[in-house]
Amino acid sequence: MSDIRPMALRAVMTALVVCGMTACAISPGNPSYSSRDQSDNKIPVKKGDEVVPENVKVRQINSELIIDMYKSARPFREVGVGASKETAKATPVDPAAKVGDYKLGPGDIITIIVWDHPELTTPAGSFRTAEQAGTVVSEDGTIFYPYAGVLKVAGRTTREVRDALAAKLAKFIEKVQLDVRVAVYRSKRVYVVGEVNRPGNQEITDIPMTVLEAVNRAGGFSTEADFSRVLLTRKGSTYRVDIQAMYEEGATEQNAMLEPGDIVNVLDRSYNKIFVLGEVLKPGSMLMNKKRSTLAEALGDAGYINQEKASPRWIYVMRSDDDTPELFHLDGRSPDAMLLADRFPLKPRDIVYVDASDLIRWNRVISNILPTSQMLNLTSGTKYPLFGGRQ
Repeated sequence: MSDIRPMALRAVMTALVVCGMTACAISPGNPSYSSRDQSDNKIPVKKGDEVVPENVKVRQINSELIIDMYKSARPFREVGVGASKETAKATPVDPAAKVGDYKLGPGDIITIIVWDHPELTTPAGSFRTAEQAGTVVSEDGTIFYPYAGVLKVAGRTTREVRDALAAKLAKFIEKVQLDVRVAVYRSKRVYVVGEVNRPGNQEITDIPMTVLEAVNRAGGFSTEADFSRVLLTRKGSTYRVDIQAMYEEGATEQNAMLEPGDIVNVLDRSYNKIFVLGEVLKPGSMLMNKKRSTLAEALGDAGYINQEKASPRWIYVMRSDDDTPELFHLDGRSPDAMLLADRFPLKPRDIVYVDASDLIRWNRVISNILPTSQMLNLTSGTKYPLFGGRQ
């Protein structure tokens, strides 16, 4: 009877070892994963108008892939990052569109100068500022002026107001000469919020205001701003403006012309993270600098792979920034593979995973089995006095 128990114990241990060896073949990074050239788990993939689960193909990071990526690179970024497809629309900019003259609105203050008639130009004295001596456009869009009476000026340019006043004053002044200027702009404004140094509203003047001009008036971008994710909200729709593409790639069409009531929201760069996981010295997340980072840089910032535990053969990049997730594999056993890694650009939210070596995986399985085996061995050698010393 005592001989049977050690044999049973050895059988249990053998089964556990076999199970441990089998477990090494079901986690990512093993040869069978690469030989199938697709993911083990089904990932949501958009097919037409539907999202369906599907195994994603694993693409090898080699020179052919790098060349194809450079050939297919777009001249500037057109896809809204960090916003839904419905709200991140193309920027409504027409480079050939002409901006008209400024049109007056309620709250604006205008100065009317009638030559050779100071009593009409500055009736309250000559020591007042243009704002104090000016004429305020009322809420109904009208002004009152001597001899002209009540005049509708809202929606008109200063040239149109000048012509209308001249026609009315001509009845009382021979060869009237006058000029109309805007002293203070108060009727039209845009709002700049988010990662700028001085958020708030900005008045629209006779100088057309673009997104970049509004940001500059707000003190410029803060240190946490994402130049490529500036959201422009207009009449219930949101558009993404990529200022970084304008700086680096000359995409001037990204610099949208603003309209009254627009909201410019500069997003922070917390979205632009990449994650380096697995057998590296410093796993975790890291922020990209203006969306520029390569696989080699990410591995270097993470302290490179753990030489004692990692398997350089199994380095993966997992990407899901759009409707078609992608998986990439790099065989980094040779040092010159890092040349490919340095030419492989990463995107925000990419996951870099370095798998463990086969020996480390085996040792981890054994370390989990040993406590159980020691307990079974101790139990098999224990005698129980209550049962006559039988084991």
